[in-house]
Amino acid sequence: GGLAAWVVSQRASGANDVVGTSEPLSLDGQQIYRALSDADATAASAFLSGGLEPLAARRRYQADIAQAASHLESATAAAGHSPAARDLATLSAGLPVYTGEVETARADNRLGLPLGAAYLREASSLMRGTLLPAARNVSAQANGQLSAASGRATGLPLALVLLAAAAIVGYVLYRAQRWLLRRTNRRLNPGLMVASVAAVVSLLWLAVAFTVARTDLLQARDHGSAPVAALAQANIAALQARADESLTLIDAGGDDSFQADFKAVQHRLGPGPGTLLTNAVTAARGSPGAGSAAAAATTATAWYAAHRTVRSLDDNGKHTQAVKLVTTPGPGHSGTLFAHLDGALTGAIAADQGVFQSNAVAGRDAFTGLEVGVIVLSLVMAAGCFRGLSTRLAEYR
Repeated sequence: GGLAAWVVSQRASGANDVVGTSEPLSLDGQQIYRALSDADATAASAFLSGGLEPLAARRRYQADIAQAASHLESATAAAGHSPAARDLATLSAGLPVYTGEVETARADNRLGLPLGAAYLREASSLMRGTLLPAARNVSAQANGQLSAASGRATGLPLALVLLAAAAIVGYVLYRAQRWLLRRTNRRLNPGLMVASVAAVVSLLWLAVAFTVARTDLLQARDHGSAPVAALAQANIAALQARADESLTLIDAGGDDSFQADFKAVQHRLGPGPGTLLTNAVTAARGSPGAGSAAAAATTATAWYAAHRTVRSLDDNGKHTQAVKLVTTPGPGHSGTLFAHLDGALTGAIAADQGVFQSNAVAGRDAFTGLEVGVIVLSLVMAAGCFRGLSTRLAEYR
C-alpha cells in the first residue's frame, strides 16, 4: 500500500505539472515568441505604407504587444526562481524600449522624415538580438520542463516495480490460504478472502488508471505538444522572413543584409528534407492540424515565388510596385500569400493545442482518488489478514 501510494503520487504529480505548470509555461513561452515575431513583421510591413499606416496593421501590432505582455506576466508568475526568470526579466525590461523605438519610427514616418527608417531598424535589431533570443530560451526551458513532467507521469520502471510487488503480495496470500486449507481442512477463510478481493480491486484500479493515464498523456504529447512546438518554430521563422522582406524594401538599397537573412530563413524554413515546415508536417501527421500544416508547406513555395517577383521589381527600379505587392491584398501578391501561410500555421497550432489540453486533462483525471484508494484498500487487506489469521490462532488457546 505504501509503495502503491508513492508510485501513484509520483505519477499524479507529473500529470498535474503537465496540466497546471509546465504546459501553461510552455504555451506562454511560445506565445511570447510568436507575438513578438509577429509584432516585428507587422511594424515593418505597416511602415512600408508611408504616412498613416493601415488601421488593421496598427491594431494587429497593438494586439501582438498586448498579448506578449499578458503572457509575459503569467510566465513570470509561473516561472518563480527557475532558470527562465532571467530571460523573462530581459523581456520585461526590453519590451518597453522596443515599443518606444517603434513609436518614434512611426511618428517620423508620418512626418515624412527619413530618420524613421533608422529607428525601425534599431527596434528590429533589439528585437532580433535581445528579445527573441530571450523568448526562445524561455520556450526551450519550458518545453524541457514539460518533457520531464510528462516522463514522470508516463514512465514504466516504477509501474513495473509496483506490479512485481503486487504479484508477490498476491502469491503470499494465495500460499497462506493453501497452507490453511491443508492444515485446517477449511475451504474458506473470510478474512484472507476479503484481503484477496481488496488486492484484486487495488491491482485492477491501478492497472486501469495507469493505462488510461499513459495513453492519454502520450496522445497529448504525440498529437498535441510535439506538433505544436514544431509548427510554432515554423511559424516564427516565417514571421522573421516576412519582416526581412519588408525591411529590405524600407532600406531601398537593393539586396542587403535583410535579404540575405530572408534567404537563410527560407532555406531553414523549407519545405524540404530536414526543414522546419517538413518537420512540422511530419509531427502533425495524424493530428487535427495535419491538413493545415500541409497547406502551409504548399503556400510557402508560392510565397517564395511572389517574393522573387518583389525583388525583381525593386532591383529594376520599380520600388512602388514592389511595395504594393507586399502591402496590398490581391491574388498572387506576397502579402496575401504570407497571410495564407500564417493563417494555416496558426490554425494548425490551435487545433493541436486543443488535442493536448483535452488529453492531458483526461490523463490527469485518471489518477483522481487513486492514492487514497490504494491506501484504504491496503488497510482493508491488513485488517482482513489479521482477522483471518487471529481466528485460526485463537483455536489453539
